[in-house]
Amino acid sequence: MPHLGRPFSVRAALQVLFEDGIAPSRRRAANQSQRRAFHEYFVTHLPSSSLAPDKQQPPSHHRLPRDESQPHSGPTRSAAQLAQTQASRDTTIVRIPIKSAKHHFGAGVDRGSRPYNEDTYQAGTIEIPAFAKRQPVSLNRKLPGGVSEGAKSETGDPQVFYFGVFDGHGGSECSEFLRERLHGYVEEAALLFGMESSLQRDGTADAGSLDSEGGIMGAQDAEDLQKSLVSSWRETVGGYFKRFKPEYFPAVSNYGSAEPPTTLNNSSIETVLTYAFLKADLDFTAAQASKHTGSEEKLQRSSLDDPVLSDRPLNDNDMLFHPDKPASQNLRHRSSRPSSSPDLKAPIGGEMRFKGGSTASIALISTPTPTPFWHPASPSTLIAAHVGDTRILLCRTRDGQAIPLTTNHHPDAPVEATRLRRYATTFVTDSFGEERMGGLANTRAFGDIGSKRLGVSAEPQITKTDLAPAEYAFIVLVSDGVSGHLSDQEIVDVVKEARTPAQAAQDLTAFAVEVADSADNATCEVVRLGGWERRSEGGGGSMGTKEQRDYRRQEAANPRARRQ
Repeated sequence: MPHLGRPFSVRAALQVLFEDGIAPSRRRAANQSQRRAFHEYFVTHLPSSSLAPDKQQPPSHHRLPRDESQPHSGPTRSAAQLAQTQASRDTTIVRIPIKSAKHHFGAGVDRGSRPYNEDTYQAGTIEIPAFAKRQPVSLNRKLPGGVSEGAKSETGDPQVFYFGVFDGHGGSECSEFLRERLHGYVEEAALLFGMESSLQRDGTADAGSLDSEGGIMGAQDAEDLQKSLVSSWRETVGGYFKRFKPEYFPAVSNYGSAEPPTTLNNSSIETVLTYAFLKADLDFTAAQASKHTGSEEKLQRSSLDDPVLSDRPLNDNDMLFHPDKPASQNLRHRSSRPSSSPDLKAPIGGEMRFKGGSTASIALISTPTPTPFWHPASPSTLIAAHVGDTRILLCRTRDGQAIPLTTNHHPDAPVEATRLRRYATTFVTDSFGEERMGGLANTRAFGDIGSKRLGVSAEPQITKTDLAPAEYAFIVLVSDGVSGHLSDQEIVDVVKEARTPAQAAQDLTAFAVEVADSADNATCEVVRLGGWERRSEGGGGSMGTKEQRDYRRQEAANPRARRQ
């Protein structure tokens, strides 16, 4: 039987004694102060010349009466104070909503030919330690005057930006859940794991010394958190998760050598993101499994839901049935393990069970200095975490090529086929020639509780990319309503022709819906990078796919030619 408790430690014992002596009100205040905050705005410094003049300035000397004016005789106290005041007003801290900053960010949403829109997106700044690559001291030069700089976050690091696209299927409950709460799971995971900043820690530290002994007061160390989450999946779902070993969980993964790679530690950003994704999926799955398919009155009146009249087993309504476990309707009564769940206590979903799910692709951008990532002289680091068939693309400045950071998690992908072949024995090919698993086109997704035991997990594919100054022009995050009808290069070329990221996002979704035979929900985000002004210089600009896009428009304008 696996050990699910925590090993004894002096630190944990002292913590219990310390907490017993603190009043409950003080403990609640301490917990509130430790909570991280997600904001849909970013903080930056703007030159004072861009602001309205201050009407409270004292009158200048030229407004004095002529008989009281005196010739200038060197610096005086008032002149020195005035100079100091002007120097302090060179820049002013302001808050700018990201979704309204059309020159830096744009989002486009179109429901296509569907009656409802099941896609969602999110953008903001997230409170986690920086993970950007530290720059050599010789490269930390001062930027020229008049350049706006971003402010630091509450942790003392530069702001970390968060962008995400979520493509729901079977409804919008899961995609809305991810839009509202996934960033909270990431913040809580960083807090629980005691994630350290890559800019503040000593550069000589090895991977072993970076392993955290626990985030909030050391309640549970990083290894216990990993083992506890994997054990919860094994108990709650079973099936594929009985031998589940996430790639970025060093505490449970098997490596060829005796020790895990030195580049991976128990508190790395990859481990934090994997934990956040899996914990969010577990909470959503358990919440849906604890519900019934209909109201109690309907269950009493309908013979289809009566296990006696319909000759069905009593546990047929249990979506996560296990012979040695109680019905999943009792999952809500299970006691939660200490420090294993974020402080997200609001109810998940509606009153009835939601059997659908959602894909997700998020991008986190961190900079080594307070200078924002869209400045041409600012380097940055991009982390992409991906589940499903939503996509994240980069546009390289020098040649204008589309660089994909994600791969579609479909049954025909070699990696996914190998992972699921022993569990998902029902691979079928639909009328379009696409392989499906249990009716699903994606082998990784949030939700989909009916296929969890077959291996439909939310373990993310994580890609880390170091962005040199002005090396890339922009980032595009799209749902399959866009990428399913356009190639990666076509998506990038459409963005190149727009003047602002906001216009690019609207043009991209409109074009994808226009040329699609049966338009799905289309959602995209366009994020400006340092090479935005040079986006049309490399590779002939957008001319590479212009002829193909023009032909698509002609076909869309002639519906009769489509039927032939």
